[in-house]
Amino acid sequence: MNYSVVIYVLGWIMDIEAACMMLPCLVAVIYGEKEGLGFLYVALAAALVGTIIVLHKPKDMKFYLKEGFVTTALSWIILSVLGALPFILNDDIPHFTDALFETVSGFTTTGSTILSDVEALSHASLFWRSFTHWIGGMGVLVFLLAILPMAGGSNMNLMKAESPGPSVGKLVPKVRDTAFYLYAIYFVMTVIEVVLLLFGGMNPFEALTISFGTAGTGGLSIWNDSIMSCTIYQQWVIGIFMVLFGVNFTFYFLLVSGKFKQAFKIEEVRVYFIIIAIAVTTIAINIYDKIGAVGATIRHSFFQVGSIITTTGYGTADFDTWPALSKTILVMLMFVGACAGSTGGGIKVSRFIVMAKTVRKEIVSFLFPKSVKKIKIEDKVIGHETLRSINVYFMTYIIIFSISLLLISYENKDMTSNFTAVAATINNIGPGLSKVGPTCNFSCYSAFSKYVFMFDMLAGRLELFPILLLFSPSVWKRKKKIA
Repeated sequence: MNYSVVIYVLGWIMDIEAACMMLPCLVAVIYGEKEGLGFLYVALAAALVGTIIVLHKPKDMKFYLKEGFVTTALSWIILSVLGALPFILNDDIPHFTDALFETVSGFTTTGSTILSDVEALSHASLFWRSFTHWIGGMGVLVFLLAILPMAGGSNMNLMKAESPGPSVGKLVPKVRDTAFYLYAIYFVMTVIEVVLLLFGGMNPFEALTISFGTAGTGGLSIWNDSIMSCTIYQQWVIGIFMVLFGVNFTFYFLLVSGKFKQAFKIEEVRVYFIIIAIAVTTIAINIYDKIGAVGATIRHSFFQVGSIITTTGYGTADFDTWPALSKTILVMLMFVGACAGSTGGGIKVSRFIVMAKTVRKEIVSFLFPKSVKKIKIEDKVIGHETLRSINVYFMTYIIIFSISLLLISYENKDMTSNFTAVAATINNIGPGLSKVGPTCNFSCYSAFSKYVFMFDMLAGRLELFPILLLFSPSVWKRKKKIA
C-alpha cells in the first residue's frame, strides 16, 4: 500500500470540499443567516489540514487498483464526516448520527432523509444538502482527475473505483481529458435545467437546488412535499431531466462529437428507454381509475418511473397509495437502476442485459451442446473477466442486502418497510414504502439501523467493493522493499 499518495489525494479532497463549502457561506450572506459560520469554520479547518498535506507531495505518485479503491472509499467517508459537521455546529441537525446520515445520503445521491420538517432548515443548509448531490453525482474524484496529474495508470485506477458500472472506458485517449469532458457535459446539462426552471417561475435558489438534486439523481428536496407543489411545467422539466441524467454519458459525448450512428447503437440506452416506456404505460393504465385524468395519470406515472429507475427519489404523488401492481413495478425498478456511466444508482441496466444474454446462452447450450456462442454487446464480445466480475457483483450484492435486512429486522418493523428501506439505500433511491414511503422518512429507525443504511448507501454508490476492501487486513500491509 502506497500510504503517502493515498494521504496526498485525501488532502486534495479536503481542500476541494473546503472550497465547495464557500458556496453555502455565500448563500448565508445573501439571506442574512448566521448559519454560514458553521460552514466557514469547517471549511477553514479542512483547508488548513488539506493544504498541509498537499504541500508534501510524494516522490512516487503511482498507485494501483488496490490503492485506488481504498482512496475512493476513504475519500467518500471523509467527505461525509466533514460535510456533516456544519449541520451540527448550526444546530440544524444537532445529533451526529442524524447529521452524518443526511450527509451520506446527500453525497451518495440517495436522497433518504431523517428530517420531518425540511423547510425549517436555513437556506445555507438546504443549499448544502442539495449541492452534495451535485458533487456526488459525477464524483469528486472524477473532478480531481481533471486537475491532478498522476503517474502511469493511476488515473484509470481512481476512475474505475468511483465510476458506476461493470466496466469503465476512456472517451478520449487521456483519462484527464475524459474526466474533463464528463464534467463539462454534466455542468452544461445542469445549467440548461436551471434556465428552464427559471423560465418556469422558480427563483434562482429553488432552480439551483432542485437542479442539483436532478443532475446528481439525488432527490433531497427543499420542500416537505418533495416536488408535489411544483407546477405541471416544472414537474415535466424535472422528470425529463431525471431520465436524461440516467443515460450513459458516453451517449452524450458521441452526440457532441457528431457520431450519431455510434451513439444510437448503444444497446444499454435503447433498453433503458424501452424499460421506461413499458413501465410508464403499465402504471398509467393501472392508476388511471385512481387519478381520473389522462394528463395527470401520464405525468405522475412518467415522473415516478423516471424518479425510481434513475434512483433520484423526487415525488409528485404518494405512490405508496397506488395499486399493488404499480408499487411492485416501482420496487423492481429500484433494483434495475439507470445506465452505467450515468449519475444514477441501482444495479445498472447493462448488468441485467449481460445476465439476460448469459441465461439465453446457457439455454441454447443445453439444446445444442456443441454450439459455441459468445455474449456480445454492440458487436463487442464480453470478456471472461467482465462476466466474472458481474457474477461476483450480483452475489456480493445479495449477501450485503440479506445481512442488512437481517440486522435492521431486530427493530421488529414490518417487512415492507425493512425490505424497501434497504432497497432504497443500497440502490441510492431515497424513499421506500410504508414507514419509509414518499411522505415519511427514516427517523423511525434506531442509530444502529441508520449506520447499516449509511454503509449500504456508500457501498451502493461505490459499487460495493471499495467499501468492502477497507475491512480486509491484507489491504493495509505495506509493500516490502527489495534489497
